[in-house]
Parts: sequence; C-alpha cells; structure tokens
Amino acid sequence: EGGGRRRGADERMAERNKAAFKWLAAVVVGLVGLSYASVPLYRMFCQVTGYGGKAERVSAKDVSSMEPVLDRPLVIHFNADVSDRMPWKFRPIQKEVTCVPGEPVLAFFNATNTSDEALIGISTYNVTPIKAGVYFNKIQCFCFEEQQLQPHESVDMPVFFFIDPDFCNDPSLDGVVDLTLSYTFFKVVDPVNYAK
Repeated sequence: EGGGRRRGADERMAERNKAAFKWLAAVVVGLVGLSYASVPLYRMFCQVTGYGGKAERVSAKDVSSMEPVLDRPLVIHFNADVSDRMPWKFRPIQKEVTCVPGEPVLAFFNATNTSDEALIGISTYNVTPIKAGVYFNKIQCFCFEEQQLQPHESVDMPVFFFIDPDFCNDPSLDGVVDLTLSYTFFKVVDPVNYAK
C-alpha cells in the first residue's frame, strides 16, 4: 500500500510539472510575440496617447495659414541611433537648426547599410522635452515606415516639420529654447511591405 501512495504522489507531481511547463512555455511564446510587435504597439500607443513626445502629422495646407512667431527662436537638435542588432550607420545631416514656431523646417538624416545583405529597418522617434512633443508637427517623415536598403546603400531621408505657434502660449514651456528630435532605427524581422 505504501508503494501505491508513493506512485500516486509521483503522478500528481508529474502532472503539476507538466502544467508548470505549459504555463512557462506559453509565457515564453507570448514574450517572443510581444518583442516582434513592440514597434507597431509603441506607434499605436504614442498615436493614441501622445505619450513619449509624439509629434502630430499635418498637411502642408495647414502650415501655409500660420503666422510665424518671430520673437521666440528655438534650437532643434537632431539625434540618431540604431539598435544593437541593426548593422546600419544612421546620422543627422545637420546637428541642429534654429527656427521659430510656425516656420516650416526641412532636415535630413542619412542611413547607410554597412552589411553585405539587403536589410529593412523601421524607426521610432520622440521629442524632448516630452511636454513640447504635442507642439511638434510633422508634414513629412520616414518614421514608422519600412525602409529597405541594399548592401552598402546610403540614402538621405527628409523630415519636414514645424513647431505649432501655440507652443508660445504654454506656460509650462516658458524659457524652453532647446528641443531634441530623436530617431532610432530597428531591424525588421518580418517585413510587411516587401516580398520575401
């Protein structure tokens, strides 16, 4: 009878171990899936909440009716990074530009594929200080769009933007004269817009 109890305990332990393994496997699969979905999820989150200094997209028509605020010059600094797994060089063509709210600005970033294979990248961005992000409006940008570069190919990518004149009316931004627009490129593992 003692052997039967022990066998029953062993069977219960084996069942618990199976259940724990299944849960662990499900968590690992879920985390891997979440890592692949992180860039699109981040984009959706920022578009919905405005978090992370998310810039707004507007049309050139909206810009033409604005009056620049000439007595509030701002220095926009540009920053460019790539993830550790992305064999690209990525840099702003100009390190900074001085502009005023309501004035359209065109800046360029350069990306170079340093590998021997065609690669697809996608970028995320943010604006700091974060509270200024709601006034940063993009007319044209390469962010959140897949960019394919052939081996050793180099391209210049434009970003066309302006700072909303309402920036000047926000008391939390009094004294703010420097903003930073940062982009980070990530390697696309499962491309959406390109045939395999």
